[in-house]
Amino acid sequence: MSTVSVSPQVRHFSVPASSFGIVLGMAGLSNCWRFAHVVWGVDARIGEALFTLTAVVWLVLLVGYVTKWMRDHDDAMTEFEHPIHCCFIGLVPVSTVLVGAWVATWSDSAGSVLVILGAAGQLGFSTYRSGALLRGGRRHEDTTAVMYLPTVAGNFVSSIALSSIGYADAAKLFFGAGLFSWLALESVITNRLYTSEPLAHAIRPTLGIQLAPPAVASIAYLSISHNSIDMVFLGLFGYAVLQLLLLSRLLHWFVETGFSPSYWAFSFGATALVLASMHAASVHAHPAVDVLALPLFVLLNVAILALFVATLRLLLLGKLFMK
Repeated sequence: MSTVSVSPQVRHFSVPASSFGIVLGMAGLSNCWRFAHVVWGVDARIGEALFTLTAVVWLVLLVGYVTKWMRDHDDAMTEFEHPIHCCFIGLVPVSTVLVGAWVATWSDSAGSVLVILGAAGQLGFSTYRSGALLRGGRRHEDTTAVMYLPTVAGNFVSSIALSSIGYADAAKLFFGAGLFSWLALESVITNRLYTSEPLAHAIRPTLGIQLAPPAVASIAYLSISHNSIDMVFLGLFGYAVLQLLLLSRLLHWFVETGFSPSYWAFSFGATALVLASMHAASVHAHPAVDVLALPLFVLLNVAILALFVATLRLLLLGKLFMK
């Protein structure tokens, strides 16, 4: 009687595109510490050290992601063709833009190259991916907040970075692209959340992305308007605060899923909201914003530290990015 031996399935390391959300959150925190130096006189080396760590994480993830396309092309294509996960691919060039903006503070040429490549990359991907959606045929349950990533997050971040390296007119163009893409998607996504089945446990944390558009838009507006703390900025900032309150209301609903790296979806919007308040405080004393800057900054650091420690724990246990 012959027996058939079955080899155990070998698990392998695979970097998902969503992992670049870690870079966005860390970059946002790093920028907050850089503004803490301007607003409260905090040692500037803290922000630079955090951004150095962010750049290292970005490079490691980028190498891992490129390697996935080379060694496990089928897995990469499955992600690329997935109706939800595909949108996270836009985070790859967006994270490049953020790192490039920081590099530009040390080297104009190197930083500008990264920013321009990242901005062009996110525009190319968002055109391909979001353009395909115009054909229709999408299932209602596949409409989630991740749809903001290609056209909204990418264009707003590009606007901020391009403004920082001196491309003012281009920054305004990207701001417009991000703003109207956000307004077009907002009602579609909100309607799905209000009227359809609840989000599945696995993608529930992605709702944290809902905070990002108004928060990042407020920073982008400051960048292109020469730091105008006016009705437009306060309106964007106010809507971001409302989104924070709405997400806080659902905190118990989120934690039911247990921790996973997808919780980094909250980080970029949260850091952007805090950065907007600190940025505003650094250029103009306005009680509606200044009063929030310090407590939000403290809470943000606690939240990001918790995310970082929980993610590091998964890495040490061999459970991070394993398939």
